[in-house]
Amino acid sequence: MRQFELENYLGKWEFKAPYHLTASDIQSTTINELLALASDGDRDAFMNLYLGYTEIYGLPELQREIADTYDTVEPEDILCFAGAEEGIYVAMHTLLDKGDHAIVVVPNYQAAETIPLDICQVSGVVLEEDDNWQLDIDRVRAALRPTTKVISVNFPNNPTGAILERRRFEALVELCRERGIYLFSDEVYRGVEMDPSVRLPQAVDAYEKGLSLNVMSKAYGLAGLRLGWIACKDREQLQLLERTKLYLSLCNSAPSEQLALIALRARDTILERNRNLLRGNLEKLDSFFGEFPHLFDWKRPDGSAVAFPAYRGPGSTDTFCEELIDESGVLLLPPRIYWSELMDVQWERFRIGFGRKGMDEALDVFRNHLKRKGY
Repeated sequence: MRQFELENYLGKWEFKAPYHLTASDIQSTTINELLALASDGDRDAFMNLYLGYTEIYGLPELQREIADTYDTVEPEDILCFAGAEEGIYVAMHTLLDKGDHAIVVVPNYQAAETIPLDICQVSGVVLEEDDNWQLDIDRVRAALRPTTKVISVNFPNNPTGAILERRRFEALVELCRERGIYLFSDEVYRGVEMDPSVRLPQAVDAYEKGLSLNVMSKAYGLAGLRLGWIACKDREQLQLLERTKLYLSLCNSAPSEQLALIALRARDTILERNRNLLRGNLEKLDSFFGEFPHLFDWKRPDGSAVAFPAYRGPGSTDTFCEELIDESGVLLLPPRIYWSELMDVQWERFRIGFGRKGMDEALDVFRNHLKRKGY
C-alpha cells in the first residue's frame, strides 16, 4: 500500500505546530454546545444512549435526516461509514476490479488516486490552472477507454476550492450516462460555498449511476464524530458497498450517530455559522496577501475551507513551507504533498486553510516571518 504522504505530513505537525494554517476542516464545537442546539427529545436520547452495536447502514433516523439533504434520495439509499476516508476506500474497492480503468481529477485528496491505483489502471485529468481550476470535459472524453468504469471528481475541490461550472457538470453527467460510467463525487464541502448560486447539484440527484460522498467533518465542522456516508440509488451496488464495509468498521459509533443526527437537524444554523466564519477569514487572507503581491498570487476560492495560492518568492515552495514551520511554527502544506503518480505536474503552490478561529494571531506570525526573512 502506498504511503499516505498528506496524512503522514499532517501527522507529524498537526498537533505540534503552534499555528495550524492548513486545516481542511471548519472550527468544531464542544458536545455541550452541540447539545444546546438539540430538541429536548434528542438531548435525552443522547444522554440515555445504549452503547451497543448499531445498524450496519446507520441509525434509521439518521438515514432519514441525511436523505433530506438530497432532492431525490430515500433513506434506504444511504450507507454510513466511519468518516469519508472509509467511504472512498469501500467505493473504489467495490466499483473497480483489476481489468477496469478509472479517471481522477488532479490535484486531489491523495486517497482519490492512490486507492484506485492499488486496484486498476488510472488516468488523471488535470484541472485548468489558468481557467479557475475548471475541468475540461474534452480532456475527460479523450481519457476514456473501453474499460473505464469510474470517473472520480471533487467539487468544491480540495486543495483549490474550485467549483465546476454548472454547464460542465451537466456535460460530465451526460458523458457518464452515454458510456454507463459511475460518477463518484466527493461533495464534503457542499453547503459552505461563498456564493450559493454556484452550488452544484449532487451527483446522486443528477444521475442514476451517481454516488455522492459526504461527511460531518468538513462543512459541518464535526470531524471528531468520524461519520460519513455515500448516497447511491443503485441498491444492488449499495449492497456491495455494505459487504465490503462489514470487513472494516462493521457499524458506526452510537454516540457519533446520535450527535450527527442532532447536527443535521440544526444544519441551517451550523452551516450559516460556518459560512460567516469562512467569509471573515477570507477577508483577512485578502488583506494579508494584498501586503505581499510580489510573493504570492492569491485568488479567493469558490467554496471549501482551503485555497491553493502560488508562491513567487526566492527558492522553492517546498523549502519556503519547511522554513516557515521550522522557524516560526506556521503550518502550510507544501506542493510535494500534491505530487501525482498519474501525470507530471509541478505546483509552486501551497494549501492554506481558513476554516478555524485564531486566524489573526497565525497571520501575524506569518507576516513577521516574511519580514524577518527580508521578503
